Amino acid sequence: MPFLSRNTALCGAMLALLVLAAPATAQTTAGHDHAHTPAAPSAPAAAELPWTDAHVRRIDTAAGKVSLQHGDIKNLDMPPMTMVFQVRDPASLTGLAVGDPVRFTAEKLLGVYTVLQIEKRP
Repeated sequence: MPFLSRNTALCGAMLALLVLAAPATAQTTAGHDHAHTPAAPSAPAAAELPWTDAHVRRIDTAAGKVSLQHGDIKNLDMPPMTMVFQVRDPASLTGLAVGDPVRFTAEKLLGVYTVLQIEKRP
């Protein structure tokens, strides 16, 4: 019988540990409503970003890309240059042609320089 009483004692000790650990686990999540956790901060709204003047050098609507010769992009701390940007909404390229003067807003989203808004300048 010593074997049976030793197993019973071991099971009792394990049960006691589980019972004692349960309130501690409940306390660590008390007051944490994960369903209402605020989302991570997003990129600034396009309306808050500064506009940059540019000229269209190439358009690839199928790939959603545009090459722009642009001035300083203040929010990206980027000097004037010619470069290719991803476009958030490829439909915004409709009506643009190579050589058009434009103004645009851009941000670095997920590591990719992206045009958020673009429009022709007069």
